[in-house]
Amino acid sequence: MYPVSRRSARLRLRELSVDDVAKVHAIYGSSEATEHLSFTPRSRQEVGWIIARSVASSFAKPRTEYALAVVENDSDDVVGFGRIATDPHQENAATFGFALRPDCWGVGYGVETVRLLLGLAFEELELHRVWGARSPLNQASARTMAFVGMVEEGVIRGHIQREGRWRDSVVHSMLQHEWSKEAG
Repeated sequence: MYPVSRRSARLRLRELSVDDVAKVHAIYGSSEATEHLSFTPRSRQEVGWIIARSVASSFAKPRTEYALAVVENDSDDVVGFGRIATDPHQENAATFGFALRPDCWGVGYGVETVRLLLGLAFEELELHRVWGARSPLNQASARTMAFVGMVEEGVIRGHIQREGRWRDSVVHSMLQHEWSKEAG
């Protein structure tokens, strides 16, 4: 499926382009935005490589990764990044993740972004299961995923190594029939 284009009241998902490096770097280069992610802040060059790989993967057949810009409808400004990656070990399943610029936190963009990603996963990609993992300390992400109806499944112990230390992850998931009830 190319190109992806989904819209909510204030946001939309669109394919990344090489022109998005500075905007994505505002997220992936920020120590505040990456505090609870699986990696430390990235350099502008590293973000360029990530975007180049993501753009190339968007043309793969079959497509297994959807790395997307989260854009404000009114301003056309990139405010976040979302990703769905199909799981090669589980049929019709995928992992997902998202990150927003810190200056866009606290206004409901997280909920809109997750709903856009889940809508893509369940309505367009027709997946059965979507799951995401968060830092145990990221309570904003916990509230966001609970608000959209995702179920907290449990903890993956020692899941992420960051800055030489192992960290647990808390898993949240949703099944397609649960999305149908949530969206209905």
